[in-house]
Amino acid sequence: MNLPSIPLLDALRERMSWLSARQDVLSQNVANGDTPGYAARDLKPLDFAQVLKQSAHGASFDGALAVTDPRHISTAAEPSTPYGDTTVDEGEPSPTGNTVSIEEEMMKVADTQAQYQAATNIYAKAVSMMRTAIDRNGS
Repeated sequence: MNLPSIPLLDALRERMSWLSARQDVLSQNVANGDTPGYAARDLKPLDFAQVLKQSAHGASFDGALAVTDPRHISTAAEPSTPYGDTTVDEGEPSPTGNTVSIEEEMMKVADTQAQYQAATNIYAKAVSMMRTAIDRNGS
């Protein structure tokens, strides 16, 4: 049995990857809170059924071209993720056309952080249970 390819661990890794990508997008929103014309962005929510199906079949997301060296030229105008950015049209834009609400973004950041912590706790517990089972069966 290949422990890293267990569907539960694959699903948790995918969730943590999505949460990390969302944190990056939200931090860009906060950093551009005063940029005229900047539209706040967020990631589309993960489809749990699709993630579960992909982890069961060993498939992975098809992202854009990989930039594996700092000398590579990015093909995207803005940083992209394999999760598909979406523009958030919530709230009223400021007179400069900026749609970032720092309060809303900080609430999303806190929620994302809590979800990431929960996913890492579940991942650690699952690995711990597997180690316990292996230790008991091995002796």
